[in-house]
Amino acid sequence: MGQLNGLAGGMRSFNDAMRELGVNDSVTAFTSSEFGRTLTNNGNGTDHGWGGHQLVLGGAVAGGDIYGTMPDLEIGGPDDVGQGRILPSLSVDQYNATLARWFGVPEEDMESIFPYLSRFPVQDLGFIA
Repeated sequence: MGQLNGLAGGMRSFNDAMRELGVNDSVTAFTSSEFGRTLTNNGNGTDHGWGGHQLVLGGAVAGGDIYGTMPDLEIGGPDDVGQGRILPSLSVDQYNATLARWFGVPEEDMESIFPYLSRFPVQDLGFIA
């Protein structure tokens, strides 16, 4: 919990500084990772899995919401695709493409940057204006 408190404090300080400088609407901070862990033990711990939580902060962010759904964390459950690997409800490509649009990446470049984006019905998650 101490590391999360440190992260929260750092992000708050960063956001406060951006507001004080008057650039909060022009700056977005975010985390991005597709790294996760499986629910099952391989004898030495857990294997690499998929998914994780992402954080987005800034004046253009439609904050206060959670995007995606929490999975059922049951081995053999509806979200387990085998060996305790949980399938996330959102792709890192969907998340990153949403940010890339805000950064000004042209729509015609999305497919080359995010080659799997077309596999998802929602390509802009709408968390940023």
